[in-house]
Amino acid sequence: SFALISARCVGALVVLAATLVADFGCETPPRIDSVYDVTLTVQPPAAVGMDARILTQIDGLVEAAIQEKRLPGAVVLVGRRGSIVWRRAYGHRALQPEPEPMTVDTIFDLASLTKVVATAASVMRLADQGLVDLSANVTDYMPAYGQNGKADTTLEHLLTHTAGLIPDNPIADYDDGPARAMTRIHALGLAHPIGSRFRYTDVGYIVLGDLVRRVSGQTLDVFAQRELFGPLGMTHTRFNPPAAWWPQSAPQDQRDDRWIRGAVHDPRAYRLGGVAGHAGLFATADDLARFAQMILNHGKVPGTDRTVLSPEAVQRMTHVSPGAGHGRGLGFDVQSAYSSPRGDVFPVGSSFGHSGFTGTSLWISPQDETFVIFLSNRLHPDGKGSVLALRRNVATVVASAIWRDVRPGIDVLERNGFAALRGRRVGLITNHTGRNRAGRSTAELLAAAPEVTLVAILSPEHGLTGTYEGTVADTRHGATDLPVYSLYGETRRPTPEMLADLDTLVFDIQDIGTRFYTFVSTMGYAMTAAAQAGVRFVVLDRPNPISGLRPAGPIADADALSFVAYYPLPVRHGMTVGELARLFNTEGRIGADLHVVPIEGWRRGLFHDATGLTWINPSPNIRNLTQAILYPGIGLIEATNLSVGRGTDSPFEQVGAPWIDADLLARELTGLNLPGVRFSPTHFIPTASKYADQPCRGVRIHLVDRYAYAPVRTGLALARSLRRHYPDQWQHEPVNRLLVNRRTHQAWLEADSLDAVVETWADDLEAFRAVRARY
Repeated sequence: SFALISARCVGALVVLAATLVADFGCETPPRIDSVYDVTLTVQPPAAVGMDARILTQIDGLVEAAIQEKRLPGAVVLVGRRGSIVWRRAYGHRALQPEPEPMTVDTIFDLASLTKVVATAASVMRLADQGLVDLSANVTDYMPAYGQNGKADTTLEHLLTHTAGLIPDNPIADYDDGPARAMTRIHALGLAHPIGSRFRYTDVGYIVLGDLVRRVSGQTLDVFAQRELFGPLGMTHTRFNPPAAWWPQSAPQDQRDDRWIRGAVHDPRAYRLGGVAGHAGLFATADDLARFAQMILNHGKVPGTDRTVLSPEAVQRMTHVSPGAGHGRGLGFDVQSAYSSPRGDVFPVGSSFGHSGFTGTSLWISPQDETFVIFLSNRLHPDGKGSVLALRRNVATVVASAIWRDVRPGIDVLERNGFAALRGRRVGLITNHTGRNRAGRSTAELLAAAPEVTLVAILSPEHGLTGTYEGTVADTRHGATDLPVYSLYGETRRPTPEMLADLDTLVFDIQDIGTRFYTFVSTMGYAMTAAAQAGVRFVVLDRPNPISGLRPAGPIADADALSFVAYYPLPVRHGMTVGELARLFNTEGRIGADLHVVPIEGWRRGLFHDATGLTWINPSPNIRNLTQAILYPGIGLIEATNLSVGRGTDSPFEQVGAPWIDADLLARELTGLNLPGVRFSPTHFIPTASKYADQPCRGVRIHLVDRYAYAPVRTGLALARSLRRHYPDQWQHEPVNRLLVNRRTHQAWLEADSLDAVVETWADDLEAFRAVRARY
């Protein structure tokens, strides 16, 4: 206790001293520690599990954009597993007044990358030193900031752009120098209530930059150099780069008839003397690589045991706070409207980055041990360039070039020479998702396999092609001319006639991890039929695309099982089809002669976009991974008289009806702070299913943190809001068709809180986890 009190007293004295320096102009000679030599190794892509042939697609993307005059040139740097694997310069860094080729050591105006590389990192460094409390009010360190309703603003609000500030205050506020500019910022009022919404703002980071000065007694540039850039060996990272660096710097457009070169482009940072919390930092791609690798190393300087940030600080910078709806860490963007530099393949919710107005971006994926740096001066020479699509496409190529080692059961079976089926007469239960990594269908592979006789094919709901709605008729398979028996037509179970001429049934279908998705019911029915007929049952396992973690929701009542609730599972079960088959066979006492060909290389925490497997829409209305993740929650209410977006481009990402007040519903759901999602009002006209061709109003569901998302809590929160506001219009009774739990159903109708509803399944879910662990 004495040590804690002493530390707090010392911290208070440091803050007091810094305040005296800041407010009364006392000058302390700045101490800048030595710049360390920090070297990142360079390796060929193959040495770290990347495909160089795919990476070469970056060349074509950047060169095409240069030809279209979207930018004069760029530097792209890719790092993986502690090494640089791609570092190339493209085009020119200057076109006027004379052309200059781009070089990999070009120094760029980073614009808003300043916010994370300098400002947020400096604030987290102060927190590590015990000099600031991130949850404390800004007025604890800057009393004048509390004017006009801002007194309850915390440092976290500023770091996450949720402080209620306008994006930018008038440029004239900066005409009289930094001191007057800060006085005017302190006097600003709120644009909206503190913490109520995410609104990207430069003003908040200008405040944070000045806070670093007041707390540390050093200007942001000096503090960041001493505590971050020097220890990281970032030798060409500076605010206000010296004149000797200007020839190596990429120019922007013109100011006062001069090319902006070596001076910050942002007009507010320029009027603040080039040192500001929102913009002003210059750096090379290599220096940013050192910073990115430090983040991947959880704060440790690459190649050393020194740290510049604690692991806890890095965690908070790069992860969305539980229950937050803003999609931001304490600095980094995780998932917001500004996340396009992530591309289409890096995982949503577990990768993060930032971008800058001048055409810069940094994106980091710890799950892939990878970062991609894109630096351009897209404003040169005429201020009209654009790299939004290019940055996204480059990141997509980089993520696609990573070798993924996940091999579904069909690939393992094929590699092993189909030994598990040799000498057998086989019936195959499959659809269009039954393919190997190379894209060849399981039906064609088995038909051509040596010593394997493929006798018949059986298809589930939506048919062999995955495109049918409603019942499906028997047909024939085009490539093999074999009969295709529908298990979603006159029967949903294999009949004795279907099994008469075979001794083995093989199941190869991609499930999506939700109890009421019917493919696993088809598997369970087929296992029972196979056991009764003395037919071996082989499951070719596949990854659970929404990961194998965190089952959620109530267990289906054992006396209410059906085709949409084959077994007493929770709504999100977190298992693969092979694991479910073993569970069904033992716990359900089916007694089939079951053989599972397991996946190789899959980890339970991997979502589909981290497996390297091609996404194939498993059914007509699950068209991407986001929809599959949302489905266990939003799908719960699709049996009611509500459109869940079928007949639009975004099924299960939006819900609505003609009688809904979109603004009211979005506001209420946002106020619940449901983990991992946020809501916005929307309008749409479905072309099919419920309310076809009718204007619907409702909410769009934005998945901001896939790991935090609680699907059943979200679905029932939506249901409770609909029932409260539209008791006469919304027909809620069908909810239990998919919930299949009378106790939970009664609770969501009557309980005072969502927590009380969740409590109804907590014990049963814990018991299920114990059983699940065996399989």
